[in-house]
Order: sequence, then structure tokens, then C-alpha cells
Amino acid sequence: MKIEGWLFVFGFIFYTIVGVAYAWLSQDIIGTVLLLFTGMLTLVAGFYILFTSKRVYPRPEDRRDGNIDEADPEYGFFSPHSWWPLAVGFAVFVLVMGFIFAAWMFAFGILLVLLTAAGWLFEYYYGDFAH
Repeated sequence: MKIEGWLFVFGFIFYTIVGVAYAWLSQDIIGTVLLLFTGMLTLVAGFYILFTSKRVYPRPEDRRDGNIDEADPEYGFFSPHSWWPLAVGFAVFVLVMGFIFAAWMFAFGILLVLLTAAGWLFEYYYGDFAH
């Protein structure tokens, strides 16, 4: 996990340098703040990963003598037939459009997000694919 942590730390260095150069060349406050906040977010992620990597047993990817077949073959279950991610994406789109156009659309978007997230969560508890 050290490589991932150092990548985030180098991201912090990159975004900080770009943010300072952007501030000096453009005199734009908003873009500068966003670039510096992006740098801080990458620093938080990098610090967490580097701090955690000291307490976690090294993965095969982290060892020089690690083999491919030592890695965990199961990374999780991903539903190949689910349409719920598309529905949740549309609901989030309606929610974000509610920020722009109307409060009623925002409220409707919240309702849609809750309904579609519940549908996605309970996808395998009913219907043809129930366990």
C-alpha cells in the first residue's frame, strides 16, 4: 500500500505547485482555492494510506518476491444484469438539476435518489434473483 500512498503524496505536491503557479499567473481566487483544496484532499488520502500500510500485513503486490497467484482472487461481487446504477444516476441528475431550476425538482430528486438507492440495495431480496 506504500506505492498508492506515495502516489497521493506526489499528487499533493503537484496540485500545490500548480495551485501556487495558478494563483501567481491568473490572480483568480476561486481556482486557486480549488486547486489547493484538491492538494489537501490528496494529502489526507495519502497520509491515511501510508499510516494504515504500517499496520496492515503486506500484500503480494507490495513484496518483491510476491507472485500473482498469492493475491486474493475474489474482489467482490458485481451484478452483471443490474439496471439500478443507471436509475440512481438519473435520480442524481434530477437532484442536481433541482439545484439549478426549482426547489420542487430538488425535492423530487431526493425522493428519487432514496427510492432508487433502496431498489439497488434490496435488488437481491426480491424478484427473479432473490437469494
